[in-house]
Amino acid sequence: MVINEALIWNLLTEVPDPEVPAINVVELGVVRSVEIKQEAVCITITPTYTGCPAMKTIEQDIIQRLKEAQIIDIEIKTILTPAWTTDWIKEEAREKLRVYGIAPPEHSSADKNSILGKTKTINCPLCGSRDTIMQSQFGSTACKALYKCKSCLEPFDYFKCI
Repeated sequence: MVINEALIWNLLTEVPDPEVPAINVVELGVVRSVEIKQEAVCITITPTYTGCPAMKTIEQDIIQRLKEAQIIDIEIKTILTPAWTTDWIKEEAREKLRVYGIAPPEHSSADKNSILGKTKTINCPLCGSRDTIMQSQFGSTACKALYKCKSCLEPFDYFKCI
């Protein structure tokens, strides 16, 4: 088998985010680069935030997927700069999040509403209503906030802008 960058990127699209399995690690934007030197593969990743508990699982899942493809010489490098932002989430992943029931991050990472004490209005991913209210700054994971839709009465996670 010939190892090339396109093959590796394709294999990486088969590695789901362990916390949001509806999207993969490439769509999430944590994979920064792929380098190949002869048979050795080096993949550089950036955590969604410092101390993200899913990063070790992501590393292990990447290694496992590449080994399943008979790629043995693998190095995973983690870099913290530039810091990951929700701007790195690919557009198709934002729609997948919505279909999965998670409101995707709106606009850019420059949202300062929480710092200024302003309430953010988020579209309900289930019915589309903007008549929603934040219940908690933290949802099922630290990178999500818990909202409730006043129209359909369903709770939902919102992937916070970082």
